[in-house]
Amino acid sequence: MQQQNIKASLPIVLGLLTAVGLFAIDMYLPALPEIGQGLHAGSGTVQASLVSFFVAMALSQLIYGPVSDMIGRKKPLYFGLSLFSIGAIGCALSPSIEWLVAFRALQGVGACAGAVICRAIVRDLFTGVAAAQLMSRLLLVFSVSPILAPLAGSAVTLAASWRAIFWVMVLAAALGAVLVTLLLPETRSEEARSQSSFGSALASYGTLLRDPYYLGLVLIASFGMASYMIYVANSSFVLIEHYGLSPSLYSVVFAMNAVSFIGASQMNGRLSRRFGLRRLIRIAVAGFALASTMLFVAFASGFGSLPALSALLFVAYGFLGMVIPTSAVLALESHGRIAGTASALMGTLQFVTASSVIGVASLFFDGTAMPMVTTIAACSLTVLFLAALTLRPAAAAETAEERL
Repeated sequence: MQQQNIKASLPIVLGLLTAVGLFAIDMYLPALPEIGQGLHAGSGTVQASLVSFFVAMALSQLIYGPVSDMIGRKKPLYFGLSLFSIGAIGCALSPSIEWLVAFRALQGVGACAGAVICRAIVRDLFTGVAAAQLMSRLLLVFSVSPILAPLAGSAVTLAASWRAIFWVMVLAAALGAVLVTLLLPETRSEEARSQSSFGSALASYGTLLRDPYYLGLVLIASFGMASYMIYVANSSFVLIEHYGLSPSLYSVVFAMNAVSFIGASQMNGRLSRRFGLRRLIRIAVAGFALASTMLFVAFASGFGSLPALSALLFVAYGFLGMVIPTSAVLALESHGRIAGTASALMGTLQFVTASSVIGVASLFFDGTAMPMVTTIAACSLTVLFLAALTLRPAAAAETAEERL
């Protein structure tokens, strides 16, 4: 009975642990303009607090993955949640934008533990369609964050101030630690841990970097994630300052994309069984690229508007909800022995890609939606190209033969 309860609670626990990092992003988005005013900083400088968070998450995952392979999954989770809390407290007390950027980086170091280790736990327990189904159930919890976090951030800001948002993050981390203690079993066996070391981790990174099939799938997820993160980084300025939405209405518009993401991701298990993982991801990538390109054409032709932006992003991010979890499952499928390390490299490449895209796009930010829309379309076409290259039957067959 206890084992059944743990199995039933697993998607909720893993989803909440993964969502901690996204929660730390989405909740303070409506407050970005107020943070800039309160700390006397421009929009570009305030966005640096997002970039520092992403970069810290990207680099730290390279450590968490191998360490979780060596000592188990739970101890690094406790450490990460502790760092996340310390960073949140520092952000709440920051006297300047420079201190905020620094403590956001510390938060990123802590937040990435949940992201990288939870993917490894899924691979510890399942593969194939079963893994895709669990990943989709995990995303059901994970995807609630973009719906509730901005609304909660707006409510907290109105009731108190932007600083109170970070105290709420401390409470979220404490809840995560309680759930790890009570409901999450250790999924990395003693035998598997004894076979892992920093030397084997370096060798494993070499193996992964020489695997074109793994890298192709990781880059598909990375540029897909980048297309979402560019919206995260720019949406508050575009929707609030350019289109004139209130922070509360902005939260509702922002949350619409999460509704699409949730609905699509929950179809993954059923669609995977019917069409297969590779065929499903090819269809989803094509839909994502088509909707994103239509969005770009609309704005480039002068027909761009807030309704067009909202509707086409709703469709695009719905398809993206199928692309990201499916590509993650396929990438980790053949690397169960080094699941933590493989998950870490995946996460690092995702956040390095997202940070790079945000950094380049910020150079062209002019307060309108056009730079953001252009970047989203460019990412979607890159994903389409990578999928065509990686998911060719010949490429998959060559990779399978190399692993024999």
